[in-house]
Amino acid sequence: MKKLRVGVLASGRGTDLQSIIDASEKGMIDAEVVVVISDNKNAFALERAKKHGIPSRFIDPKDKTRREHEEIIDSILREYKVDLVVGAGYMRILSPWFVKKWYGRLINIHPALLPSFKGTDGQGDALRYGVKITGCTTHFMDEEMDHGPIILQAAVKVLPGDTRDSLAERILKVEHQILPRTIQLIAEGRVKIKDRIVEILPGESWKDKYEVYQDVLYSEGY
Repeated sequence: MKKLRVGVLASGRGTDLQSIIDASEKGMIDAEVVVVISDNKNAFALERAKKHGIPSRFIDPKDKTRREHEEIIDSILREYKVDLVVGAGYMRILSPWFVKKWYGRLINIHPALLPSFKGTDGQGDALRYGVKITGCTTHFMDEEMDHGPIILQAAVKVLPGDTRDSLAERILKVEHQILPRTIQLIAEGRVKIKDRIVEILPGESWKDKYEVYQDVLYSEGY
């Protein structure tokens, strides 16, 4: 099978990026990261890319309009013949121009069960609201923030005494499962979008192949 060529947008530590790289190197996914792009020159995601021999680019948004900044990103993605763009902790809101151009080939991971707790602190917002269950979501990006069609979700319990950091860490471990899984489903051609609904076509389950956490509820398709 021809490997899916993945471009990753990241602004921070890059742990979700690392989960994709690890899954690729272990042969868990029929995909490879071919370029990493960041809007933050100090993003550790860029160092992770370099460590694995993956081309990395810092695109400074300073003194550029959003359209100018995104046109540079778009040109790099096309240069590397990217099939799928993954937002992995990318902290800039992408414009309707960019989203329309890449729609259906542009996914994101969010640390909450969308549509609840959108925005930059899904874990903290869930904890402050007092929910008993939260989790993470992969979805196609559309023109609204944290809004596009949902692909996979996993539910994580909020435990007594949880802090924002302890909850975020448990969610992150599950993000590192469902993000590579989502990429593999797309690589296999098993993901179909109809309006807001994502259909996952029948096939093997990662529950039968890889470790799962017993206290986590994984959506159908995992």
